[in-house]
Amino acid sequence: MDQLTDEERELASMVRDFAESVVAPQAYEADRTHTLSMDVVTQMGDLGLFGLPFPEEYGGQGGDYMALGIAIEALGRVDQSIAITLEAGVSLGAMPVFRFGSDAQKEELLPDLLAGRALAGFGLTEPEAGSDAGATRTTARQDGDDWVIDGTKQFITNSGTPLTRFVTVTAVTGVVEGRKEISTIIVPNGTPGFTVEPPYDKVGWNASDTHPLTFDGARVPLTNLLGTRGSGFRNFLSILDEGRIAIAALATGAAEGCLEASVEYAKSRTIFGSALATRQNAQFTLARMRARVHTARLAWHHAARLRDGGRPFAEQAAIAKLVAGEAAMDNARDATQIFGGNGFMNEFPVARHYRDSKILEIGEGTTEVQLLVIARALGLAG
Repeated sequence: MDQLTDEERELASMVRDFAESVVAPQAYEADRTHTLSMDVVTQMGDLGLFGLPFPEEYGGQGGDYMALGIAIEALGRVDQSIAITLEAGVSLGAMPVFRFGSDAQKEELLPDLLAGRALAGFGLTEPEAGSDAGATRTTARQDGDDWVIDGTKQFITNSGTPLTRFVTVTAVTGVVEGRKEISTIIVPNGTPGFTVEPPYDKVGWNASDTHPLTFDGARVPLTNLLGTRGSGFRNFLSILDEGRIAIAALATGAAEGCLEASVEYAKSRTIFGSALATRQNAQFTLARMRARVHTARLAWHHAARLRDGGRPFAEQAAIAKLVAGEAAMDNARDATQIFGGNGFMNEFPVARHYRDSKILEIGEGTTEVQLLVIARALGLAG
């Protein structure tokens, strides 16, 4: 927190209070019933969280990615499903429109997205195209004044909520010099031929909205192209670099949530006549957990400051996601051990963190992808 400005500390305190008073009390029931609370989403919109890194002209808060990360970290501490709803709503929903959309697209779509009145998803991943996004098989062919889209997408966040307005999908729009030309196209929910399939039965992030998508002759106007034709893959990679910072912030919050719960439990849990916290093995475990939180926070703060300062940050974003994702998973495992049998009960937050945190080493680029990015920055990979 010492690295934060007074304004950033105020934001952190405000979102932490919201997380404690509004998000945390509903987290267990939302996880149990696999239900994303639209009331919580609406309240996040009312607080301006979806508009944090966007300019005021579109209804944003005029902040930056550091501000977004602060909010996501505070939410991730108590409920990763709510935190990823915000992260995806900004990084994968609104940010592509802001970065690459036409003036008309921005004016039409951004005000509701930044106010939390609407959500949007980003359809990249396919059954055969995950980390290898260049293996995209979904196609979009031009037919008169329309794109006709065929294919499938999977693991798409915020794609089927009552507030979801559209999804942006990557699709092959041609072949140029023997390579697939990949473009991004906005597909409104309710478009004939576009089906949001039933939600997944997931291990974790149970209150996050996640669906597979099917496109069978879905027809949208040519003007729904987002950015220039053929720039879809390149544009997505730049969005993904930013998203890794936000995921690292979420992971840091999860790691901190596990630490705080474990310290409190260790102080109150009596074992063989004394508090668990007096046992040196428990102290060492908690100390390592604290070190992980500190390191993860420094990593994502550094990447965010670079990004907001207009400097190269791709390697630092990969480092942040790598370090923070592992911190969340390691702290969740250690917290579950500290809690013993209670750590295996879903009513305790550490149990939910244990299930939730694994995806932080997979989503928005696996651990292996982050290592490859770092290796390339070292000049070690072709």
